Amino acid sequence: MMLLDPVVIGNTTLRNRIAMPAMHLNYTPECTVTDQLVAFYEARARGGVGLIVAGGCRIDENSGNRGLIGLESDAYIPGLKRLTDAVHAHGASIAAQLYHAGRYAHSALLGRQAIAPSAVASRFTGEEPREMTADDIASTIENYALATRRALAAGFDGVEILSNTGYLINQFLSAVTNRRTDGYGGDLAGRMRFGLEVAEAVKSAAGREGMVIIRLGGNDFMPRGCTLNETLAFAAELQKKEVDAFSVTGGWHETRVPQLPMEVPRGCYAYLAREVKKTVNVPVIACNRINDPDLAERIIREKSADMAGMARGLIADPELPNKLVRGEKADIAACIGCNQGCFDHIFRLEPVGCMVNPRAGFEHVSPASSKTASPKRVVVVGGGPAGLSAAAEAAARGHRVELYEKSDTLGGQLNLAGALEERREFITLKNTLISKARRSGAVLHTGVEADRALLERLKPDAIILASGGSPATPRIPGIDGANVVQAWDVLAGRADVGENVVIIGGGAVGIETGVFIAKMGTLDPHALHFLFLHQAENEETLRRLCTRGTKKVKIIEMLPRLGKDIGMSTRWVEIQMLKLYGVQAVTGATVTAITENGVVVQTDGTEETIACDTVVTAVGTSPVNGLEQEAKSVCKEVYVTGDARSPRKAYEAIHEGFEAAAAIS
Repeated sequence: MMLLDPVVIGNTTLRNRIAMPAMHLNYTPECTVTDQLVAFYEARARGGVGLIVAGGCRIDENSGNRGLIGLESDAYIPGLKRLTDAVHAHGASIAAQLYHAGRYAHSALLGRQAIAPSAVASRFTGEEPREMTADDIASTIENYALATRRALAAGFDGVEILSNTGYLINQFLSAVTNRRTDGYGGDLAGRMRFGLEVAEAVKSAAGREGMVIIRLGGNDFMPRGCTLNETLAFAAELQKKEVDAFSVTGGWHETRVPQLPMEVPRGCYAYLAREVKKTVNVPVIACNRINDPDLAERIIREKSADMAGMARGLIADPELPNKLVRGEKADIAACIGCNQGCFDHIFRLEPVGCMVNPRAGFEHVSPASSKTASPKRVVVVGGGPAGLSAAAEAAARGHRVELYEKSDTLGGQLNLAGALEERREFITLKNTLISKARRSGAVLHTGVEADRALLERLKPDAIILASGGSPATPRIPGIDGANVVQAWDVLAGRADVGENVVIIGGGAVGIETGVFIAKMGTLDPHALHFLFLHQAENEETLRRLCTRGTKKVKIIEMLPRLGKDIGMSTRWVEIQMLKLYGVQAVTGATVTAITENGVVVQTDGTEETIACDTVVTAVGTSPVNGLEQEAKSVCKEVYVTGDARSPRKAYEAIHEGFEAAAAIS
């Protein structure tokens, strides 16, 4: 594979073309390097990655909050040296990302008002920054250079200048946030000036040996923002400053064009890297939603980029490069873009974890599955995410594991979560969990319902109950009507719906079911591509055909807003999908009755009847754990995990299954 070939950036030879771009991890609460940070990156270096970019790294006290890696003082150098030594010991190269948030810094976390090119309020923070003075600009550029010298003194092979996603340099480049009238504003040449001066200062500080990478936003995807053509002009000027590589991403945190969740097609933004590569003659790294090595290989082979950035892919499976070398591609655990353990944790100021990889972030306390000295017979009840996770880990530790699933299909609610085409990555997760459990040695039975008789016959030493949940049924007059169906049945294809549909419940399941139904009768992507390519219909007609099908859907939610159970990084995408497909929503409303012709809804003390053909209930999940007491009478060591314990997200289910298996004594 070309993906495994060496590549040279500046004067540094990387062992392969797989890069791990920087992600804020919340592993450094006091800016100092921690055992957690070292162990995390060391695991990825041991796993065979070519280049790690660590960060963001604060260049000064205005850069960002104290949860970032510190690079603004010489006092941080010894800790950083411990990090770089650990990475280099396993043959990987490492760069430090020079970070300055500008107007994206929160004053409460920064301890002062944020600074930016102009005093333009941030929709991301809800705050207005202070406009930078000429002295601010000069000192900030100098701080970039000083941070570069510290990084090289600490053993980093180079640095990466953060110039994307709406951070400081990007703020200077964009007319949205740069309203200056001096030499650092105005036309594109003026708006580029700050970034070019930073690049020149950093390159001078790095010298010939230290590589300098620019993390470039290919397109802001913002109204009046920096376009691809302006980005290409900026890249051409940056190359004159002798930068060594470009790492290309998509838009801002404030854009309404999704960048990171699973709704974004794999490799969707590789075209931005391709266009930059046409403009420059140094290596280019393509990034965003590249979780598949075959996709990464194709991007490189087609010369859209020279390297593939796989940040979350390497969180999900740090051994990804080594598995490719060993010919174990089928064993790679792919990132699914769920954001539950990474970006949702970041926004809550919590340490980064991973749904796919429960060990992520815990490498310092649990580096690998240790084999038990006393193998036990373990029975896992339930083949959903919690059960599969438990079976895989218990078997990996050397226990004799059998899993029993009463239905004919493994995966539990992951099958429902992946019913919507845009969320098919949940099927990727299901397949990963099944494969991992089988590879570990667990025996998986389907179509067998575990009961007391089975447990007594098997005589297990430990039982893990992961029997999941069932859809909750609201107590509403008329709920037993022939026109009422469960959301789970709709998603599973077991229930049909009429032309006019009301969904009771505006949580994650209700929203996904709403989009699922609203998409019925719309153009599929292949038909759209064909019709667009041949100019069969105009753009307005194609958009209507893509977003308006044969159903009309309305969601009724008791709470003031939809999607309370959806993480911050993806909720807005789910809500936007509803709007795009014309799904209406009524919040702060209660369904008081269901009739043959519709639902009676009470809002602010007034009642109205909403006519519909079908009522779909999506009001939550109830635990299924009726076997718990019988299990405890058969076996002393019993663990209840996932929805059987308490209905929550797949992240909790997978982690609890893993932890239950690890706890078997």
